[in-house]
Amino acid sequence: MDIDRARTFLEIIHCGSFLRAADRLHVTQTTVSARIRTLEDELGRQLFVRNRNGAQLTPAGREFERFAQSFVQIWERARYQLAIPSGRTSVVALGGELSLWNPLLLDWLVWMKKTRSEIAVHAHVGVPDQLLDQLRNGVLDIAVLYAPKLLPGFKVEILQEEQLVLVRTLPGNGRPEADTYVYVDWGPLFAAQHDASSTAFGEPGLVVGLGPLGLSYILRAGGMGYFRKGVVAPLIAAGELETVEGAPEFTYPVYAVWPEASEARADVQEALAGLRQTVR
Repeated sequence: MDIDRARTFLEIIHCGSFLRAADRLHVTQTTVSARIRTLEDELGRQLFVRNRNGAQLTPAGREFERFAQSFVQIWERARYQLAIPSGRTSVVALGGELSLWNPLLLDWLVWMKKTRSEIAVHAHVGVPDQLLDQLRNGVLDIAVLYAPKLLPGFKVEILQEEQLVLVRTLPGNGRPEADTYVYVDWGPLFAAQHDASSTAFGEPGLVVGLGPLGLSYILRAGGMGYFRKGVVAPLIAAGELETVEGAPEFTYPVYAVWPEASEARADVQEALAGLRQTVR
């Protein structure tokens, strides 16, 4: 089967319509329709019902979904396996959100080097939706992120429960007092908890979508904001930041996601074991 047809089929499921799938695949809607029509002819079953609200899977389409995922993942696995560097036994592709690479995933890379040096590693950085797409399409073997969407055929395991704490800068080194609240977008769960706590910081003077950026900003310009406890601990010890007493703390769990089909792969299981060991 043409692998592009399987990818197109999965993209329609993900997007909910032929038109949006065409945009994401950078092809015309006619091309998307032709691929699905050919696929349906080959299978002898209708896979989608199209209506004004988009495209819905038929019972045959729901049954075919897991096979399409396997086709794409096996193809990507074959591409990686054929590119195994000399002296290595296999390749594991892991992707994570930017803020998770230092220190967690960097520590994992070092663990893999010291403990499982026979396994080559492809490291990817991305945003959650991109990482899940790469996982679903077989580009990644493991994704590490904060708030994964549940995908059929994939396993999810909580690796770590971080705490987000409110900290502020101390006057000195040319910084003003911490009179500006910097809102860091830690995702929808944090936003809901944050709003529910009715914090009395006033309107944020700055909104950022990346924790390290917000932290770097307040260290240079002064301010306060919520950041990961493990990251700010050394700065608190050094006297550059202080925690705001009485402010609520929020749980921010980190998850690993991988395909159920990878349960039989020793290299993926070794990589997961390394993640668990790194967290401990």
